[in-house]
Amino acid sequence: MKNLLITALLSGLSVTSYAQHEHHQMQADTTKPDHEMSHEGMNHEHHEGHPSMTHSYSLSLPMNRNGSGTGWQPDATPLYAWMKHQSKWMYMVHGSVFLRYTGQNINNPGKRGQASRLSAPNWVMGMAQRPVGKNGLFTASLMVSLDRLTEGGGGYPLLYQTGESWKGSPLIDRQHPHDLISGLTVGYTQRLSAKVDISGYVGYPGEPALGPVAFMHRFSSMNNPDATLSHHWQDATHITFGVATLGVRIGQVKLEGSSFTGREPNENRYNFDKPRFDSYSYRVSWNPSMHWSLQASRAYIHSPEGLHPEENVNRTTASVQHVIPAGKKSWVASTVSWGYNQSGDHHNEHSALVESNWQHETWAVYGRYEFVQKSAEELVLPTPLIYNVNALSLGYNHQVAQMGKLWLVAGVQGTVFLQDKALNSLYGSTPLAGQVYLRLMPTRLKM
Repeated sequence: MKNLLITALLSGLSVTSYAQHEHHQMQADTTKPDHEMSHEGMNHEHHEGHPSMTHSYSLSLPMNRNGSGTGWQPDATPLYAWMKHQSKWMYMVHGSVFLRYTGQNINNPGKRGQASRLSAPNWVMGMAQRPVGKNGLFTASLMVSLDRLTEGGGGYPLLYQTGESWKGSPLIDRQHPHDLISGLTVGYTQRLSAKVDISGYVGYPGEPALGPVAFMHRFSSMNNPDATLSHHWQDATHITFGVATLGVRIGQVKLEGSSFTGREPNENRYNFDKPRFDSYSYRVSWNPSMHWSLQASRAYIHSPEGLHPEENVNRTTASVQHVIPAGKKSWVASTVSWGYNQSGDHHNEHSALVESNWQHETWAVYGRYEFVQKSAEELVLPTPLIYNVNALSLGYNHQVAQMGKLWLVAGVQGTVFLQDKALNSLYGSTPLAGQVYLRLMPTRLKM
């Protein structure tokens, strides 16, 4: 995995010298698909008589670079959303609703984590922005999720998933539901020149400058109904009740620092938790060309788990995202990500993720591999050991109907787990999981 990360980083470095040439070439080539046009340095001020939508935190960058929070993804990323212009305001809505039947550890009846049920992971996000004068940009966003209603307080079954709690007990082999208000943010950016921006971002809740783009917003994982097992090593801070971020962009590099609340959301998914601003993070992001996006970040997170308030976490992450067209209406998106949690002598655990999505206009083939180190404490086991868990998921879906600008997609997905032999007595040998699903999502936004 270490070699794979190094290779991906070197690949990103190798394209830097060509980024300027590629930018001008793509501007000149009008035969390329609409999503591929690089926007930096282009005039964003008019589109069919209205101001056009830019990146949420830069008048000089394309909206395709929007990730989650203030994070970046490649400019070549296609968008699946609805957009509307009204006077000086620009609005965008996107989201996803899965209706699926999932079974976990289906080949080991009676063993730990064995569960099957109907569930419906979901989220919807709306964004609004408007220019302020010639060089200012105001942005607001709202993200909501009905997970608490569709999943229940204990969330949905997901083998080897850990983190947060329900009714005072730790969630094990389950993914917690997201809060009803999963994001409520405002931001302001001042453009100093075409290559320099200064931005501020406040969320209650929001997402600090930490980790890769959150899993549900990454194009490489958009078709997978399951959260990542490495969620609490990499991008779990995407819902933070109290966050303030300052960022500076210089060309294709952005430096950010955040102050935020370390405690993860509590069991009441309908309220607003107390803001504490007791943690901090910093992140550097770099898009060497329109196909690549890299980030590295580190954070001190104060008392993230309510069941273990005495434990603090130092989290380090690094990731590489890549998106490339595979035809006029086809893309291949990949992410390589690593996260490391340090929390005392018995809590120094790595995670690694590799995922890809081959997205066609009407179908998709996707996969995800994860390696996660789980402590005995997280799995509520008596022996103070660290256990290695591997999971490989493969899936396929196909559009079955289109209703206006809404797609209905049907899919199937399977997962195989490989764990340390010491866990076989609990989970059985080579646990398997599977699911079938329907998904509602916006159609691709054509620009």
